[in-house]
Amino acid sequence: MTTQTHGIHPLDTRLKEALYSGKTLRGVFNGLASPAIVEMCAYAGFDFVVLDNEHGIADLQMTENMLRAGRASGIPMAVRCLEHDIPRILDAGAGALKIPMVNTAEHAASLVQRIKYTLPPDRPGIRGSRGSAFSSRAAGYGAFGGPDHTQRSNDGIALIVMIETPQAVANAAAIAAVPGVDSIFIGPNDLAHSMGCENRWNEPSVQLAIERTIKAVAAAGKCPGILALSPEEEDRYGSWGARYFASTTTGLITKAFREAALGNRKDLEY
Repeated sequence: MTTQTHGIHPLDTRLKEALYSGKTLRGVFNGLASPAIVEMCAYAGFDFVVLDNEHGIADLQMTENMLRAGRASGIPMAVRCLEHDIPRILDAGAGALKIPMVNTAEHAASLVQRIKYTLPPDRPGIRGSRGSAFSSRAAGYGAFGGPDHTQRSNDGIALIVMIETPQAVANAAAIAAVPGVDSIFIGPNDLAHSMGCENRWNEPSVQLAIERTIKAVAAAGKCPGILALSPEEEDRYGSWGARYFASTTTGLITKAFREAALGNRKDLEY
């Protein structure tokens, strides 16, 4: 008797393919614990959502529910998370992980190991050390488990590492060259702080570090990404080779609310 499964596969692996597509991608960080916000981002036309579990307040159950909202509304999802949460975020069904503060190629390689399952000798691909369980949402609670789930996960889950320090900038080419690293995202705010510029990432020294990093990542054949809060920033970073741009839901919502509250009363601006 053949067992049949029905419904959409819970693990959405489209973001990794998009990172290698050569296309410009526009997404948004979301630190708000709300599946409705995820759906609104999908319906607005963003290419992806990054659930921000580094600075956001969502617990693991809410994270899983937001991943469900993304799958149901058709938008690829990544999760920025701290390293101790990697196993459970993967089991919740994240199609991509974004890991902050990666400073060396060795650190990046260790993250690849944690994201990939081990494979039998006759199967191609990078072999990792991820613990195997097919009872999770990522495997459809067993409906999509077994070798197919292992292969789908290893082939399809994207690893995005974040460069946010001068040490990481110096190592950008080596980090980008690590097999299993699919994209490098520059955090300009943390980079500026680590360079002694507080949040002033438009300082010439910070911009030079960003330019060097973007060009090194692009030269390695990986997708360079960065926070871009204006068309001017996106154009500048795009001219250096960046293709993957993100803003924030809180910034967009606050700007829209402020404009609605002020109306034409420019004298009330502060």
